[in-house]
Amino acid sequence: MLWRLLSIFKHNVGHMTFIPLPAFNDNYIWVTQATSQQTIWAVDPGDAKVVIEYCQSQQLKLAGILVTHHHKDHTGGVAELTQLYQCPVYGPASLAPQLVTHPVQQGDEVSVADNMFLVLETPGHTLDHLCYFAEPQDSKPLLLCGDTLFRGGCGRLFEGTPAQMLSAMTKLRSLPADTLVFGTHEYTLANYRFAVAIDPNNTKLVEAIEEAESLREEGTPTLPSTIALEIETNPFMRFDRKEVVEGAAKLLKEDMALDAVNSFAQIRRAKDGF
Repeated sequence: MLWRLLSIFKHNVGHMTFIPLPAFNDNYIWVTQATSQQTIWAVDPGDAKVVIEYCQSQQLKLAGILVTHHHKDHTGGVAELTQLYQCPVYGPASLAPQLVTHPVQQGDEVSVADNMFLVLETPGHTLDHLCYFAEPQDSKPLLLCGDTLFRGGCGRLFEGTPAQMLSAMTKLRSLPADTLVFGTHEYTLANYRFAVAIDPNNTKLVEAIEEAESLREEGTPTLPSTIALEIETNPFMRFDRKEVVEGAAKLLKEDMALDAVNSFAQIRRAKDGF
């Protein structure tokens, strides 16, 4: 299976290892393991089979699950996995008690593979969306961000408002620049096609596109990203840059928005119709 090939793309972050297990068409189920343990945690396991096969092949046991939001491609495997491994599930209160055994909210902490992850509420894509942020002593900071933040993009506003997603982007933009960003979809090249259409003079973006294209040609995931890269290249983190808003307005054939919320909404509408 494809995941057997992609599982070689391990990201060693201090004493933790992150592996992207592909699922469906473009999802990544991130699994993380402490080097001293024979157990893993899974983030947003939409497909139980992918995680079970990985555990069996590596002789590992699933110790816990983190869920970022309720969409089925992020939760579809949870019930089967908890039945098999009897492990705790941390996530939005909206999924408790059916799927989530330990509901969490802004400011709570979860211990995952010997690291403490801070819960950040980031409504926008969905109203119940959570991210998980850690600052290990032996590595760069880590962000497990589900569908809130992608490389070069952000999640569609299925339930939340532009103001809520703007708040989420502002919150994530304030994290340390070297934070590793583990999103859950391989949307990078499509996101960059839109980004360069409204921000064509961004040299950092052009460089990022070239790098991402090279990675995909090699069959390599374009993730994780970093907060620094997103601030430089992601139009949804550049909502306060005049050239980005102006580019979105031109694409929509509208006047340029003059305040932050409407500027963000304009960029989002331009992406939705791109």
